[in-house]
Amino acid sequence: MASALPCRVHLHFAAVDDPRIERCKRHQLLDIITIALCGVIYGADSWVEIEEFGVAKEAWLRTFLSLPNGIPSHDTFGRVFAALDPEQFEQGFETWVAALGTQMSGVIALDGKTLRRSHDRTAGKRPLHLVSAWAAENRLVLAQVAVDQKSNEITALPLLLEALDVRGCTVTIDAMGCQTDLAQRIVARGGDYVLALKGNQEGLHAAVQDAFALAEADQFVDVTHDRTQTVEKGHGRVETRRVTVISEPAWLAHADPTGAWQGLQSLVEVRSRRNVQGVV
Repeated sequence: MASALPCRVHLHFAAVDDPRIERCKRHQLLDIITIALCGVIYGADSWVEIEEFGVAKEAWLRTFLSLPNGIPSHDTFGRVFAALDPEQFEQGFETWVAALGTQMSGVIALDGKTLRRSHDRTAGKRPLHLVSAWAAENRLVLAQVAVDQKSNEITALPLLLEALDVRGCTVTIDAMGCQTDLAQRIVARGGDYVLALKGNQEGLHAAVQDAFALAEADQFVDVTHDRTQTVEKGHGRVETRRVTVISEPAWLAHADPTGAWQGLQSLVEVRSRRNVQGVV
């Protein structure tokens, strides 16, 4: 990482203009950006924590940064980032993440989130809702797409997928994204998918429920299924989860008679039972 990170930052953020007056520069702009990026990846979520990260990791940072005047203060981080051109920084960040994307593997979770305090009641502005792609193993947000105020996540998810390289990865989406079109897009781009299914899709939900009901009753000996159970204890509660997986091609075809779910390999059911302080 020490040899690859600085080259990537200098390559992708070199076009970001330095907003500071020349005589006021005590720290190099790319040093500031690099420390901030590393700090956020490490888990820092404030300028103070980014400064603390820099101080704690200064010896490591000096292996690829010049740091002529040591680690910038949290005030310096705040002032510089407040003055940066947001579009230039966003472009640099997107190209940097895209370059990192060639090394992505494992799970990429697509999920929506409404940003707190992003609304304006006086102007009738609804809160900003973003759909993000989170690389679980790399602990990195790969891309974000804002949801149009007159639409919903379903329209934003295809745009987000277009910005991602999901080859060899497993893409997870909640029930809002349980759509055949999205499954086809993921498979076409070389990925696998795990989609949540709820009662909002009545026909498919009922067919899958029937599959697991028959598996539970062991009514069909030719339908193979696997079960496992976990028990977790903590914070005054005991939670039992039972997971059942059906991977029999014939039964998958029964649950998906139109064959619309491209690449469908398994159906998974998770049942949970929680006992809190002796009350089930």
